[in-house]
Amino acid sequence: MNPVIGIALLLSVLQMSRGQKVTSLTACLVDQNLRLDCRYENKTNSPIQHEFSLTREKKKHVLAGTLGVPEHTYRSRTSVTGNPNIKVLTLANFTTKDEGTYACELRVSGQSPTTSSQNVSVLRDKLVKCGGISLLVQNTSWLLLLLISLSLFQAMDFISL
Repeated sequence: MNPVIGIALLLSVLQMSRGQKVTSLTACLVDQNLRLDCRYENKTNSPIQHEFSLTREKKKHVLAGTLGVPEHTYRSRTSVTGNPNIKVLTLANFTTKDEGTYACELRVSGQSPTTSSQNVSVLRDKLVKCGGISLLVQNTSWLLLLLISLSLFQAMDFISL
């Protein structure tokens, strides 16, 4: 193996291991508002910049964030909150005009910035309502749901194991 290729490969692996990775992007409705949950793994102490965007009719619209400049039409309708490992965008008064492909992009600042992103296609009539059960279904494997269901049924004496 060429030593230059080996060093380049090693540097790229080290760069990704020290950065962040978007693990999921989910969408749901809270009343008439769209909620996007951007979950990520953070493996760095460097500041993380973020951007939520909407691509509709092949045009990208920046909704909110610290990377791009949010479009004026969305500024008053969006809010972003964050906790460790999650950024949440709320888009108020979501309508069919807001349908499209939403993206969450994260970038670690520094000498060699790393970027990670995920997309989700959002259609108003296909969205689930946000809530404990719907979020559990979106973010949990079917096997874990089965185990939780069995223990609930057993606790309520529907089945005996």
